[in-house]
Amino acid sequence: MADLQQVLAVSGVLLALVTSLYVLSRKGLVRFTMLGKFTSDTRRMQAIERLTLTAQHSLHLVKVSGREFLILVSPTGCSIVDSYPPAASSHQDGSLL
Repeated sequence: MADLQQVLAVSGVLLALVTSLYVLSRKGLVRFTMLGKFTSDTRRMQAIERLTLTAQHSLHLVKVSGREFLILVSPTGCSIVDSYPPAASSHQDGSLL
């Protein structure tokens, strides 16, 4: 009898936890991801760095499938300033020149 009460108590707590996590995820307050699914090796796009020039202008360095792109963002849109081959990221000091 005592074992049944313990099982019911644990089940009730787990049910309350799952229900609260479900409600929070539906409201967008909690997000679940599979940690092992997306590692840096499997991602094709990665934001490397962002430099704010003014309140509305910025430069973004983005890596897509091994290539690096320098993108200028302004209120009128985005434009690719330059792109670098995969070998450009192999500099030891981190510079792209």
